[in-house]
This record gives sequence, structure tokens and C-alpha cells, in this order.
Amino acid sequence: MTLTLDEVFIAHRPQLRQMALNIVRAADFADDIMQDAYLRLPQTGRVHKPLFYCYQVVRNLAMDHFRHRSTEASYRTYGLDVDALERACDVTPERILNQRRVAAAIAQALTMLPLRTQRAFELHRLDELTQRDIAVRLGCSATLVNFMLRDAAAAVQDCRALMDDELTA
Repeated sequence: MTLTLDEVFIAHRPQLRQMALNIVRAADFADDIMQDAYLRLPQTGRVHKPLFYCYQVVRNLAMDHFRHRSTEASYRTYGLDVDALERACDVTPERILNQRRVAAAIAQALTMLPLRTQRAFELHRLDELTQRDIAVRLGCSATLVNFMLRDAAAAVQDCRALMDDELTA
């Protein structure tokens, strides 16, 4: 005697519910999935592997529910007025002006240095080259590059107050 799909589902209900619970992690959602799965079982026709079919229906519904809940949670604001929040990364005219002042002050401080020292500073800070690579490019020793970078750092040290103002603005 073969069992109907409904009978197989009812006989294995605790195992099917546990599988749904493992996926959705909430008993009330697992119960909803079990009800939906039972209602979706075909009333006519013969299924070759009824237990496997029941597991597949419950698993698919649980996965769909989990994905839907995850997507929904990523858009949820939990009662916050998003429009009223001030963004930390907002670009304001004052911030742009201050950034330009800092850049101009650094450029002015670097013009007081020899061209090779300026170039060493640019290669180090902008191109992120090592002192050894800079020495190869400039045709000098790594020790000399170290001294040039120290001189450049000392020259832009006076600009640090402006940079600190930029960070607090």
C-alpha cells in the first residue's frame, strides 16, 4: 500500500518543520511555511518520491522566505527619518574651500624646496614608491632620499594646523 502525498507530509511533519526552522530561524515563520507547503501539495497525480518531494517543497519555500526577509531587512530603516539624518560625508562649500586652502599651502611650502626634493616627496606620497625605488628613479642613494623626505615633511609641518581644521570641520 502506498501512502498519498498528504499522508507522507503529515507523517514526516516534525522533520519537515525542523528543516524549515533551521533555514528561517523562527518558529512562527516555520509554521507558516509548513502550512503553505501543505497547501501547495498537488491533490492529483502520482509523485515518484513523495518524501523527497515534500522536503523539496518545504526547503524551497523556506529559502524563498529567508531571501525575502533578508532583502527586506536591508531596506528597513527602523523608524529613522532618513531624510533628516545629516551625512558625515556631505560635501559642503566650506569643506571644499578648506581643502583647496590646504592643498595650496602644501604646494607653496613645497616650492621652497629644491626640485629633486619636491619630486621625491611627490613620488613617495602620490605614487607611493619606496625610498629605494625613488633613489633608483632620481639616481641617488636611499639615504639621500630619506633626508629629502625628512626635509619635505618639515616644510609641510606648518600646514598640519590647516589639515587638522579640515578633519574637524
